[in-house]
Order: sequence, then structure tokens, then C-alpha cells
Amino acid sequence: MALPDYEAWAIFAAVARLGSFTAAAAELSLSKPTISKAITRLEQSLGTVLFHRTSRKISLSTAGCSLLPHAQQIAQDGEAAMDAARDTAHLLRGQVRMAAPLSYGLSHLASVIASFMTKYPEIAVDVQLSDAKIDLVDEGFDVAVRIAALPDSSLRAIRLRRIERHFVTSPAYIARNGEPKHPDQLSDHDCFIYSNIPTPEIWHLSGPGGKKVSVQPRCRLRSNNGSLELESLIAGHGISNLPDFLIDEHLQSGKLKKILKDWQFEPIDLNIVMPPSPLRPARVNALIDHLKENLN
Repeated sequence: MALPDYEAWAIFAAVARLGSFTAAAAELSLSKPTISKAITRLEQSLGTVLFHRTSRKISLSTAGCSLLPHAQQIAQDGEAAMDAARDTAHLLRGQVRMAAPLSYGLSHLASVIASFMTKYPEIAVDVQLSDAKIDLVDEGFDVAVRIAALPDSSLRAIRLRRIERHFVTSPAYIARNGEPKHPDQLSDHDCFIYSNIPTPEIWHLSGPGGKKVSVQPRCRLRSNNGSLELESLIAGHGISNLPDFLIDEHLQSGKLKKILKDWQFEPIDLNIVMPPSPLRPARVNALIDHLKENLN
């Protein structure tokens, strides 16, 4: 039985990611004919076309799309194995790519990353902050911090803690508009909607005794980032539901007040998430351990 053509699979993953034979050749330090021959060799062995080629561009075929995750996994595992072989406990170097939510990253990650860089001076860190959902494997990230109720997936996850979310508004808003006592009343109030959830305009809530309701709040402000809402909340312009790390300071100062305390969205957690492969360079494991010790 012939061994799989691992080189061709890795080249296929690079071409698909870069969208160009020429770009893949440059990144891999190979000639363009070598790239082309590897793709042709793989197509012949599989008996299917992986790319549609024109004079201007290439695009993945249906078969190419279905096989790409396998190619990405092969390339990632090979790179991780090589990195693990090069790394030692006393010689940690290279780059780690990390993704994290914008607001949590700004408020909690800066000092953690700084202390990590002090501890490991030969490790470079590429941190991308975004509230958009990131595909770790497809976009080449080693690790991510996610605040979510994680669905079942092939990703590996470490749960750090529960994130508490609260309905909040300002005393000024309550003085002017009254305080809603039931979620059904939110349709009569100015609400701030966080758009990076599956159904932003419909809030699915659980209350006393496990009772569930779905309400459609009246939207005054819509945003894909919770931090943006804070100033408008404090100024008395509406009601929102935000995570504890954004609002605890303002609750303690009295600038914001909890309302609808018995009603909650689906619970969410603070998680460290990694691609599915158990093979990771030592530098990535070092960052994961540092996050586990320092994030809260």
C-alpha cells in the first residue's frame, strides 16, 4: 500500500488558502511548476479535479471544498510535529497566533500578553481582536479566547469560568421611563441590541421556575461590540444585557443598575479554544498555560 502524498496535500492546502499557484510557490520556496505538478499528481491519485483553472484565477471545485479540511489538518499536524521536534523546554521561540473578542481583549488581555512576553522573550505573539466568529483552522490561528456557549465541534476547549450577564440601565433612564418588571415590557422600552448573536432582534430568556419567553425589544442602538454601548447606557438612553467584565465597575459606582434580575439569556463561558489536533508546538502550550493561570 502506497503512503499518502503528504507533500501534495500540504501544497493543496497552501494553494487553496492563498488562491494562487504563484503565491503558494513563493510562500513555500518552491517553483511554480513544482506546485502545479503536485496538484496534478494529487488530482490523478484521487481521480477528481480539485481546482477550476482559468487564465485569470483558480477556484476550488466541489470535491476540492470537501477535501480541503483534510488537507488543512495534514498540513497543520505536519507543522506542529516539526515545531514540537525543534522546541525544547528551555528554548521556546517562534510565533503564536491568537484570536480574542475585542472588548475582553482590550480590558483583560493586554497585561496578560505583556507578562507572557516578559516570561518568554523569544516568542512573538500575533493577537487579532474581533467579535466576529473566527475559523481557527482556516485562518491559521493556534489558540483563541471565546466567550460563548460552545456548540459541539471538533475544536478542543478549556472552560475557565462562567460569564454572568445582566440586564442593566442607568438610574436616569429609570427615573424618566420607569423600570420594566417583566421581559414582555421591553417592547415598550429603548433597548440596545448586540448583533453578533444568532437572533439579535429576538431575545430568548429563561426566568423563575425555568419559564421561557421570547421577546422582541424595541431597538434604540444596535452594535457588534458591547463596549460601545456603555456611554449611551450611562447617559440614560436605554437598556442592555451585558457581560460582567464590562459592567461590574459601573454597577459598583452606581452609574448602572441591574434590572430584570430573574431573567437570563443562555449561559455563556470564558473558554480557551484550540484546533482539533493534539499536536501543538511547545510555544503554543506555553501561551495556553499562561492564559489558564492569568485570565479571569
